[in-house]
Amino acid sequence: MKEPVAELGEQETELNRVMGPGLLLLFIVGDILGTGIYALTGQVAAQVGGVVWLPFFIAFVVALLTACSYLELVTKYPRAAGAALYTHKAFGIHFVTFLVAFAIMSSGITSAATASRAFAANFATSLGMDVGTWGVPLLAIGFIVLVGAINFRGVGESVKMNVLLTVVELTGLLIIIGIGFWAIAGGQGDVSRAWTFATPEGSGVFWPVIAATTLAFFAMVGFEDSVNMAEESKEPSRMFPKVLLTGLAITGVIYVLVAISAITLVPANELGEGETPLLKVIQAGAPGFPIGIFAVITMFAVANSALINMMMASRLIYGMSREGVLPGALGKVHASRRTPHVAIFFTSLLAVALILFAGGVPALGGTTALLLLCVFTIVNIAVLVLRKDRVEHRHFRTPTVLPVLGAISCAFLAGPWTGRDPIQYVIAACLIGLGVVLWFATIGIMRAANQTA
Repeated sequence: MKEPVAELGEQETELNRVMGPGLLLLFIVGDILGTGIYALTGQVAAQVGGVVWLPFFIAFVVALLTACSYLELVTKYPRAAGAALYTHKAFGIHFVTFLVAFAIMSSGITSAATASRAFAANFATSLGMDVGTWGVPLLAIGFIVLVGAINFRGVGESVKMNVLLTVVELTGLLIIIGIGFWAIAGGQGDVSRAWTFATPEGSGVFWPVIAATTLAFFAMVGFEDSVNMAEESKEPSRMFPKVLLTGLAITGVIYVLVAISAITLVPANELGEGETPLLKVIQAGAPGFPIGIFAVITMFAVANSALINMMMASRLIYGMSREGVLPGALGKVHASRRTPHVAIFFTSLLAVALILFAGGVPALGGTTALLLLCVFTIVNIAVLVLRKDRVEHRHFRTPTVLPVLGAISCAFLAGPWTGRDPIQYVIAACLIGLGVVLWFATIGIMRAANQTA
């Protein structure tokens, strides 16, 4: 039996509404924090030098513009399909809707698959295991199966696991901030580095900062995943604005403080070497701190990214099936667990394929950000198009100038003039090409089943 709808804006749903403001806030904070800040600080420092905090701040502003567009749409249409639903309502072109949904799903699953491989590699290294060539992929697949099982168990269990992992990864970043400011108070390090540009000779300041912002933006994505949990949130039209903006503010402040702490203790050239920049901060500011503990915290942060991305991807597939853009089988809900079990199995299978065949590609993170920037551009335009569509319940309304600025900034950051590695466009083109193939396959399946595409 479906649960009764108590509030305006809460359409009927077969999913359990278990997420209140607290759980939703932790979901958003945990999703944004993810693995980005743990890995990208050094790469950003290599681009701009000591002002490593500036690209993170710019990325935060761009994300905030788009978040306001998402807020208007999710409070207006509190359904599970997110950006794909908004695209469909705004333009009514199933092909475009499908590609947007596929781009978002691909970004989430690719991030989860890459995070799973990173978890497996960290797990093997921390235990001193020699797992051989296939060890890491097999461990990563085992981890994805575990994530799928938690996801199937129910959103309540998944979110409880998210709470635990979010607290752990947040603790790791607070440790970095605490060590940094303790060192600053004790006269250790050099705070003046935080205001020093170190860009390639003859490149100026603007373009290196823009290039670094495209890297930092990957650390800010994640807030858009929360709109796919709208059907499992209590009073989504009422609570989303306050919770989402609070989550963005918290993560933005944390990122800037982590960046300042890192550059104060470790020079930019050293911070940009290797793949463990924050570990160098620990070693420089608190050499007596148990390094193994921080390595475990890093693994938890990576695990959290995988769990949240797989939750998002399965709910997106479920939502699009309910909208008639994907086959109806993908929208089935398990009789006892009340979770979209077919969608969970489908997305987990795709993640396994990525782990086996594409998980080691370093540019996947940049490709994820590239795909999402393109989607964000469309979402910002959709807000303006849908202004003519009136709904009966009250909802958040963003000032018109914000989606305009959001569309321009996201389109700008997605362009090749930002200094993106060309391989990111190649990977994105391959993913979209696969989406086109799946679109025609979907049309064939739906016609065979006498469904209207």
